[in-house]
Amino acid sequence: MRLVIKVGTSTLAHQSGKLNIRRVEELCKVISDLKNAGHQIVLVSSGAIGMGIGKLNLPGRPSDMPTKQAAAAVGQCELMYTYDKLFSEYNHTVAQILITGDDIENKSRCAHFINTMEKLLELGALPVINENDTVATAEIAVGDNDTLAAIVAVNIGADLLILLTDIDGLYSADPKKNKNAHLIKTVENINDDIRALAGGAGSSLGTGGMATKIHAAEICTQKGTDMIIANGSRPEILYDILQGEGEYTLFSGKKL
Repeated sequence: MRLVIKVGTSTLAHQSGKLNIRRVEELCKVISDLKNAGHQIVLVSSGAIGMGIGKLNLPGRPSDMPTKQAAAAVGQCELMYTYDKLFSEYNHTVAQILITGDDIENKSRCAHFINTMEKLLELGALPVINENDTVATAEIAVGDNDTLAAIVAVNIGADLLILLTDIDGLYSADPKKNKNAHLIKTVENINDDIRALAGGAGSSLGTGGMATKIHAAEICTQKGTDMIIANGSRPEILYDILQGEGEYTLFSGKKL
């Protein structure tokens, strides 16, 4: 299968912004194993700003754009250094791709992006994609990495997009406030009732939330691509997903 896996800041970092070393190491190990099994994988990784916050010892996520972009510049170096080191231990080569909304919207640049992706996958590399936060300004232009991951998935013809986050999936109500909330296993049709289940922003270090994930699901399913929201606290869930097991929410694009 051709998989796009998106990992959020809450999965990669502690609340301090510092890298969650154990989890990232496990994530890279599982992804390497899946590549060894023959799957083509693209990793869309958040975390640059969050890691930059930790690296620069800032008190929290900055509100002004220049500081956000400075944090992204510092954090992106740390992020790619970490991925290169960990994936190299399993003999996998990573490739960094930083894009903005303009790169996707411009037909010529988008075509070059797709061609580059196809060649990287053909050569067995592992593309690691992030929004180019040091120059993008429309929070910070695609809008968030959930949307970016969905756009990447449909453009490269992925079979499945997996969003790893800090919750098991889409619930019937906010599980933090309603003890009777239950996990919705499958969503066949994204309607106003489904959209209404999305809350506000995600973690203090990230920009996403359930609303951006529902939007990403709409992008995917409209193009026939399946999407899954799963909890990234246990990277081994990627094995479960490919075996049709585990707890998560599947948004059906009719490809699985």
